This record gives sequence, C-alpha cells and structure tokens, in this order.
Amino acid sequence: MRTRSWPKTVLGVVFCAFMLFPVYWMVNVSLTQTGDLRRSTPQWFPTDPTLEGYRAAISQQLPSLGTSLVVGLGCVALTVVIAAPAGYALAILHLRGGKALNFLLLVAQMIPAVVMAMGFYAIYVRLGLLNSVPGLIVADSTIAVPFGVLLYTTFMAGIPRELIHASRIDGAGPWRTFTKVVLPISRNSTLTVSLFAFLWAWSDFIFASTLARSGEFVPITLGIYQYIGNNTTQWNAIMATAVVASLPAAILLVVAQRYVAAGVTAGAVKD
Repeated sequence: MRTRSWPKTVLGVVFCAFMLFPVYWMVNVSLTQTGDLRRSTPQWFPTDPTLEGYRAAISQQLPSLGTSLVVGLGCVALTVVIAAPAGYALAILHLRGGKALNFLLLVAQMIPAVVMAMGFYAIYVRLGLLNSVPGLIVADSTIAVPFGVLLYTTFMAGIPRELIHASRIDGAGPWRTFTKVVLPISRNSTLTVSLFAFLWAWSDFIFASTLARSGEFVPITLGIYQYIGNNTTQWNAIMATAVVASLPAAILLVVAQRYVAAGVTAGAVKD
C-alpha cells in the first residue's frame, strides 16, 4: 500500500509546488535588493535579503490596510445581522414564498459583480455614498448575504425540532428562540459565513475601483493597483505589500479551517 501511494504523493507535491510557485516568487522578490532586481538573470533565492520593501509597504500602505480591515469587519457584521435571521425565518418559521426566495438568492449569486457595481454607482451618486467606507460595506455585503442566508438555512433546517418545541413550551417566543437556542447552536455556520464575508470584502477590487477610486481611504486591493502604477521600479515594495495583504486571509483560513469544514457540510446529512 505504501509503494502504491508514492506516485500519488509525488504528483501531489509537484502540483502543489506548481500552484504555490507564484507565492514563493512574490516572497522572494519582496526580500530582494532593488539593485538585484535589475539583473538579467533572476535570483531564485534572495542572497542578500532586505526588509526595505516591507518598511516601504507598511509606511505607505498602512491606511489602506486599515480601511480594508474596517470594511471587512463591517461586512461581516452586516452579513451576519441580515443572514442569520433570514435563514432562521426560512428554515424554521417556514415563511410563504421561501422556495422562491431561495431561488432568487441563487440567481443573485450568479449576477456578475461588475454589473452590480454599475448599479451601485448610479445609486450612490444620488445618495452621496461614493468614496465612503459605509458604501463599500453595503456593496460587499451584497455578495456575502445570499451565501450566508443559504448556508444558515441549510444548517438550521437540520436542527432537531424537539429543541424548538421545548423552547416554545418554556414560553420563549420566536425571537428568543432564535437568540437563545438556534443562534448558539449555529456557531460553526456563523464562523463560516463570517470568514467568507471577510475574505470577499478583503479581496474585492471591482467595487473598490468603481465606488471608491478617488476617496481619501481606499482598500488594500486598490492601494496595490495604484502602487504598481506609481512605483514600477520598486518591485520589492510592491511584492511586500502583496505579502502583507495576503497574511490576514492566510491566517484566518488556517485558524478557522476546522470550523469552516464543519459549517459548510452542516445540514448535508440528516439523521
């Protein structure tokens, strides 16, 4: 059995190395001296590593990192506040038109973000929300809310009805049942929805470039884009900015991996 697994292991290592090579090259360039970047033969390893790129990235892109953090956390809060009660209403309260609403949520996820960005632009011009952090939070939430409602609905539909009946027998109304019984049980789903909402907001570029291009505070994705246009010779700083921008997503995925796996598969199997 071990002999048979070797080819698969080698093949998996080769595929992983091929897919992760851009990440390695990004880190390699971020640690390379500016003078060494101009060589005709690229350096596979930083022989004389430097942190000047990271110092430049942090000093110049720190406001953009803060903006992305605020937008990401705001998107998480708004998504959970909307998606959790909606999933509860669809799964347990059995509202009329629930199936049609689920279908509309699926359709909403298929609409290209650039189309939605144009619609938001026309609305934000009238409301004065262009180049604002709240406007970005609302726009990014439109991507995360449909996913969150569907995930909450799937999980909450698998909650034993005995728990719901017991809370009602004890005198709890629908809202108290939701906050005291259903929501604590849905911890894994909440973490999964929160993680994906944060990652979508953190990595968004279309909404940022359309709705906040000339704002005082821009997200890190738009900051990197503008940084490339203004600093085509400082590639170590550009790559260092990309590395710093990738760290929060990587850390969150590693920390919340088991909760995400449990949240995504929750409700898939019923007893």
